[in-house]
Amino acid sequence: MGVLLGILAVLVIVLLAALLLVRGGRARSRRPARVLERRGISPAEEPAPASEPLLRDRAPSREGGLGARIRSLFETGQPGDQVWGQLEELLIRADVGPGTASRMVTDLRERWTPGADPTSLVADEVVALLGGDDTGLRLPSDRLGVILVVGVNGAGKTTTIGKLAAHLAREGRTVALAGSDTFRAAASEQLDVWARRSGAHLVSQTRGADPGAVAFDAVTSATAKGLDVLIVDTAGRLHTKAPLMEELAKVRRVIEKAGARVDETLLVLDATTGQNGIAQAQAFAAAVMITGVALTKLDGTAKGGVVLAVREQLGVPVKLIGVGEGIGDLQTFEATAFARRLLAS
Repeated sequence: MGVLLGILAVLVIVLLAALLLVRGGRARSRRPARVLERRGISPAEEPAPASEPLLRDRAPSREGGLGARIRSLFETGQPGDQVWGQLEELLIRADVGPGTASRMVTDLRERWTPGADPTSLVADEVVALLGGDDTGLRLPSDRLGVILVVGVNGAGKTTTIGKLAAHLAREGRTVALAGSDTFRAAASEQLDVWARRSGAHLVSQTRGADPGAVAFDAVTSATAKGLDVLIVDTAGRLHTKAPLMEELAKVRRVIEKAGARVDETLLVLDATTGQNGIAQAQAFAAAVMITGVALTKLDGTAKGGVVLAVREQLGVPVKLIGVGEGIGDLQTFEATAFARRLLAS
């Protein structure tokens, strides 16, 4: 009996020691977050590092990436019809789209030479299709520049506007925001938070106000203050709702009537949406003249190939990408960096 009690005592001591070690590990893992909170910065708001490493490092981890799978297809040497067909299927699975994938494979077959690196050829094709790296925002320096931002519900439109305001402020521009999303509850409050975080001037009205009237007031106010850029938020809407899409065209006309000019109309697309993004882009392009795409949540998907289909079918470049939740996690789009990420192994 004495031996049995001794064994039980030893087991109890071992279990208590294990529990103390686990709790200590948890406490240590929570310390960085607590330090950030004391500084008034949440972990998601930590300043972003340089643009290209951020794009690469925040890509979702995966086994057997697109680049590795493409190389494995060409290990046998001279590719036949089956290999090219499998390559087309891989591109479609990456959300490139059937039509775009087919045309890419046709071009690649013509360029193929024995011993060539297939991933390099695909990367070159991606960069060529996206139009290179000259896809920055085109804003004037001698008058108020206006950016109209449109998109469906949940794509990250208002958040993108806040990040864009901070991005422009870091470049030395003074920014105003127009809260023309008067439909969604708390939209103006959310935009106000982003305005304060980015140092932008906000013009808004009560919920239910006329979106065009808000845009008109914002143009007048930004012009009077001599600000550089006005970013106009709009209500997130389904691309299938014609009256709501017509309202976007009205907001644009009101801005022009107020004496300004819309220099950029950015469509915010969720990178995780896939091919449904094509239908969205087509509908918005019919309502307002889209000049570029802001692709959000790119850190949450290993795909993003929908960019290629949008570019080819609409001729609209991707200009901005969202790669995280922090205020610094918005980058100017670079086709070469995107191609490397898309084909990451």
